[in-house]
Amino acid sequence: MLKAALRLVGIEPPKWHDVGPILKREARRFPEWFQEDISSMARYSRKLKREREPSMYRDEETGMPPDQLYDKEDAREALQMAIYVYERARKLINTYC
Repeated sequence: MLKAALRLVGIEPPKWHDVGPILKREARRFPEWFQEDISSMARYSRKLKREREPSMYRDEETGMPPDQLYDKEDAREALQMAIYVYERARKLINTYC
């Protein structure tokens, strides 16, 4: 969703997952209402990127599988972050299209 937002304002997103630093650097390209939420979206991007691999495979250090690392509250938190970003990205797309 954040990569789509970057493309919408003419920025080709990188191949890595966390685009938060690019959102912050290029904030001026976005409408003011979107800029107000960039800090939160960048934080969510960083957090979700960190959790991506262990949530899909296992924790490298402990060897614990995802079902032992995460619980329903973790899932709710990740979902809330994703919905937050989705709603803003959707509004941005609707603004431009």
